[in-house]
Amino acid sequence: MVDTPKKSRKKPEPELIALKSKGRRIRRWLLRGVAGVAGFFAVLILLFSFIPPPINLYQLSESWRLGGISKDWVDWDEIAPVMGRSVVAAEDANFCLHWGFDMAAIRAAVDQGGNRGASTLTQQVAKNVFLWQGRSWVRKVIETTLTPLVELVWSKQRILEVYLNVAEFDEGVFGVQAAAQHYFGVDARDLSALQAARLAAILPDPKGRSASKPSSFVRRRTGAIMSGAETILADGRADCFQRRD
Repeated sequence: MVDTPKKSRKKPEPELIALKSKGRRIRRWLLRGVAGVAGFFAVLILLFSFIPPPINLYQLSESWRLGGISKDWVDWDEIAPVMGRSVVAAEDANFCLHWGFDMAAIRAAVDQGGNRGASTLTQQVAKNVFLWQGRSWVRKVIETTLTPLVELVWSKQRILEVYLNVAEFDEGVFGVQAAAQHYFGVDARDLSALQAARLAAILPDPKGRSASKPSSFVRRRTGAIMSGAETILADGRADCFQRRD
C-alpha cells in the first residue's frame, strides 16, 4: 500500500492574521462603548427617578443664547392637580393606558402621512431630559430605546412630574412653576382650571403661542383641554397619576 502525501495546509498570511485581530479588537471596543453608553443612561434613569434632573442640553443651549433661563423645580404636591390632567388631556390622553408608546396614535400618524405627532409624554421626557432637540434617526432610535426603560423604572406620576418641570412654556421659560409666575403671577399649586388649560394649550408651540394673550386658536384649544381634563378624571384615565378629587 502506497502512502499518498498529505496536502499541507496553507498558512495564513501575516497580513490576514493581523487584519482579523484588528477586527476583533474593534468589535470588542464597539461593544464596550455601547455597554458604557447603556450603563450611563441606566444610571441617569435610576438617579432621576428620585432626584430632579439638573439641566438638559436644550436648556443649556438656550441659556447660552439668551444669557440665562427661568426655571424652578417644584415637587408633584406643589402642582395643582388640574395641571397634570390638562397636560395629559392635551398631549397624551391615553397616558395611563400605554407602556410608553401609543400604538393607536402612531397608526393614525402613519395614515395621515406623518403630519400629526404621535409622541407620548414618556417619549417627550426621554428626549427632553436625556437627549437633544431636532430630527434625526440616531436620536429617535435612542429615544425609542430609553422610553420603555423610563416606563419600567419611573412611576406614571414621576414621568408627569418631570415633564411638567422641564417643558418649555415660552422663550427661556421652563417648568410649570416658572410658567405660572411668568404668565399669571401665581404659583403652580394655585393654577385654576382655565390657567392650567391655557398652559397646556401652548405646549406644542410655546414660542409661537401665549397663555396670557391667547389667540382665537389657543382659546378654542383651551376649551377642548378643559373638557378633556374633566373627561379623563371621570373615566379613570387619570387614576395612574392622581386620586380622584
